Amino acid sequence: MLVQDVLVHPADVVFVKGIVEASEGIALLFAERGGEITLAAPLGRGDEFAELLRDLEQDVGARRRGAQR
Repeated sequence: MLVQDVLVHPADVVFVKGIVEASEGIALLFAERGGEITLAAPLGRGDEFAELLRDLEQDVGARRRGAQR
């Protein structure tokens, strides 16, 4: 699994969850607290996962926290 911790504004968590759920299995979202979320994707979807992360950075100002695991 590819795992990335991401920080978004707390009000955007539900919006981001909707995007992830509509992304046809690219990733799963785990909400930690506030705007701290963890996204996990299968190894075979790395390019799509990277694109999703870039889109979230542009669209909602998501910030990656730490290195991808």
